[in-house]
Order: sequence, then C-alpha cells, then structure tokens
Amino acid sequence: MEKPKKKRIIIAMTGATGAVYGYRMLAILKEMPDFETHLIISDAGVLNIKHELDLKRKDLYALADVGHDINDIAACVASGAFKTDAMIIAPCSMKTLAAIAHGFGDNLISRAADVSLKERRRLVVVPRETPLNLAHIRNMGLVTEMGGIIFPPLPAFYGKAKTLAQLIDESVGRILETAGVQTQGLYQPWEGLH
Repeated sequence: MEKPKKKRIIIAMTGATGAVYGYRMLAILKEMPDFETHLIISDAGVLNIKHELDLKRKDLYALADVGHDINDIAACVASGAFKTDAMIIAPCSMKTLAAIAHGFGDNLISRAADVSLKERRRLVVVPRETPLNLAHIRNMGLVTEMGGIIFPPLPAFYGKAKTLAQLIDESVGRILETAGVQTQGLYQPWEGLH
C-alpha cells in the first residue's frame, strides 16, 4: 500500500518586521505529520530573526523539513515540475512584493513565488509595512490580479486575546487556513454576537 504524499508548503521569510509569524508557522507545521515544509530565508530575514527573536538561521531551518539557500535558483522549489500545495511569505518586505509583482525572480523567494503564480498555486503574501505608499498598494493589486492573496497580519480583537502570543496565533491560524492548512483551536473564529 502506497504511503499518502505529504502536502508541501513553502515558507519564505524576508527582512520585514514580523519574523515571529514565519517562526510560529514553522513550529505549528512541524507538529503536523501530513505536511512537508520548505524554508527560504533572505539575508535581511536572517538579520531580522536575530534581532526580533534572538535566533539564528540554523534554528529556523531546524524547524523545516528542507531548507533552501536564497541564492539557489536551481533548488527544487524553483521549478513548476516540483509540486507544492502553497507558498506563504511571512513576513514579506516591500522589496520582495515588488519583485513578485513585476516578475523579477532575482532570488529563490521571488522565483518560487513566480512559480506559484504561473502554476496557479496558492500564494499568500503577508506584507509588513505601514503606512503604505502608492507603489506598495499598486504592487499588492498586481499580485492579487495574478492570483496571489495579500494577507496583512492585522489582529482581530473580537476573540478578546489576553496575550501577545494569542494575537500572533490568531493571525497565524487565519493565514495558514488561507493557505489550505486546517488549524483547529489556534484561534477563536467569529461566530456572531449572541
């Protein structure tokens, strides 16, 4: 009897603030045996992970099933022939967003995102920038028109989170579910006012 194939999820992390989102996604997916994670971290992302989480690149790669170098354009995730179920870029810098919006595959993150779009696979972009200028807004529009999903990690307060960790998990749970990963219990979905 053939073993069922794991669902492949690419997690990419850039130098935008919010490294905790990518970190939490990797930690959650590590506990889900049906998923195979492929991690790509930009050089600026490595700096941000150190600054915001006091972790090193190897600490994040230890949470992933496969780690890829940002400059390895020959990696499996750079080809549409390598089947993946979704790609999440969390956090996503405005530089990476611009590269995706304009098809500028200058590194493995923007190339893998381009592959996701051209193969009509789910791409969830978690931008972290405020305020937004017109270039940011237009780039988000272009990615949306190409089939990508723009998902700013804005907390919902109706769940009455009591800790920062709960607010983070609320966003992470909703982002993962948008990418097709069911995360029961990670956050309280809206059920209306009673």
